[in-house]
Amino acid sequence: MELKTSHGLPICRNKVIALMPLTIAIDIRETSRIKTGKGWYAFLLIKELLKQNSKNHYLLYTQKKNPEFEKYAYVEQRVFCQRGIFWHLAVLRDLKKVKPSFFWAPTSYLIPALAPKWLKIVITVHDVVSFIFPLGHNKKALWLERFTLKYAVKKSTKIVTISQNTKNDLRALFKIPESKIVIISCAASKIFKPDIENEKLKFVQKKYNLPAKFILAVGTLAPRKNLGRLIQAYSQIVHSYPNIHLVMVGDRGWEMSDILKEIKNNRNQIHWIGYVEGGELAALYSLAELFVFPSLYEGFGIPPLEAMACGCPVITSNSSSLPEVVGDAALQVDPYSVAALKKAINQFLSNDILRQEFTNKGYERVKKFSWERSAQTLLATFQSLQGD
Repeated sequence: MELKTSHGLPICRNKVIALMPLTIAIDIRETSRIKTGKGWYAFLLIKELLKQNSKNHYLLYTQKKNPEFEKYAYVEQRVFCQRGIFWHLAVLRDLKKVKPSFFWAPTSYLIPALAPKWLKIVITVHDVVSFIFPLGHNKKALWLERFTLKYAVKKSTKIVTISQNTKNDLRALFKIPESKIVIISCAASKIFKPDIENEKLKFVQKKYNLPAKFILAVGTLAPRKNLGRLIQAYSQIVHSYPNIHLVMVGDRGWEMSDILKEIKNNRNQIHWIGYVEGGELAALYSLAELFVFPSLYEGFGIPPLEAMACGCPVITSNSSSLPEVVGDAALQVDPYSVAALKKAINQFLSNDILRQEFTNKGYERVKKFSWERSAQTLLATFQSLQGD
């Protein structure tokens, strides 16, 4: 009887047969732009993958080189300056020339949807928001994602999802065999930590003209992030805590006029400071009294882990993937209930012992997620495709 490893690779005389180096092609465009969730996922996972594995050859397709990936001798960044569909077509032409072992699309489905049959495809599906929660998104972008995801799923050799919830949603929509999907979780970056220097905290507080005490929210100004209900809940408790402000971090989104109106009407207490990333965002988590993430739907939801890593107690939704991310280390509420949000905020603001309890739980919860382990799982997934 032929013995096999856990990845299905044949074993000969108690040794795994030597694997040939792979040529792995990856779309890295989102790692060189202003990064939101998908961009950070791609950047941090690719960064760790390259650090761990020097035996394979990596072809990184982009519109602009990422300096972080330049230091690796086994990495080649292939730059194509075309825009829109023309970039994807140019990459497809190049893939036909270089014939990589496979192509990984961590943020987009267009090349996988158009790929020829001979090219092995791995896609990452972060969520299926375009199918089950289209409210508040660009209609053209939603149509394109729906169209391309259907074909990408069919053509993919392997599908990576970032949570059990996304896997369940994906299987329900497309009837995909369970064996075709692998879950590779996200994590908080190492820049998010509890011991940020005091001078850094003072600098960020002064730069954004922040109040001494505030509740923090992070998310694009869009309906799915549910910031309108958070503002309503905050408006109902502010009279009890007049020194506690609400600070909102996030870029402009779609259908955000109502949110902007609420912010304008409460400009003395509610502060929208726009997009913030890196060490400054870590400082904001550390300065905040608590963090509220009331999103209606998330494929994973990294911000709660970032807050926990910085020692900030978390309130989040009890829906989609968020319960599996935060476990018992956050107060979970019905995101559609303003009363539930108000109650949870009041619980933390009125009880220092409870806040410390959840801060401690948060530190432990964050340890369950790691980009190092996720990269190991991704590499094992790649290697398992070699004999297919």
